[in-house]
Amino acid sequence: QVQLVESGGGLVQAGGSLRLSCAASGLTFSRCAMGWFRQSPGKEREIVAVISRSGGSTYLADSGKGRFTISRDNAKNTVYLQMNSLKPEDTAVYYCAAASRNLANATPLSTAEYNYWGQGTQVTVSS
Repeated sequence: QVQLVESGGGLVQAGGSLRLSCAASGLTFSRCAMGWFRQSPGKEREIVAVISRSGGSTYLADSGKGRFTISRDNAKNTVYLQMNSLKPEDTAVYYCAAASRNLANATPLSTAEYNYWGQGTQVTVSS
């Protein structure tokens, strides 16, 4: 079955960095757009970053522009989220998701477009 397994979360001080990884199995990774979302208590799940199948197109939410980078390695079936200059407001559970029904260069932005989700990894940024 399909599995998305996130890793790399943890506790970091403000200004620090973390690199999240999401290892996928059970699906044709190179045919999936991949996204990172986050959710903090009392808030809706929000998009953080998306990368198209080939990696040729990316989307970053305003909250991460200039600080976050999304990338993927199709040979390793893994997508990454490099997060620099972290702020306390970045504290959330970060989820990896795969969208298998989309066009080649698409960067789907809605949670409804993603059909597979990981369990999430906690990121806590202390002030």
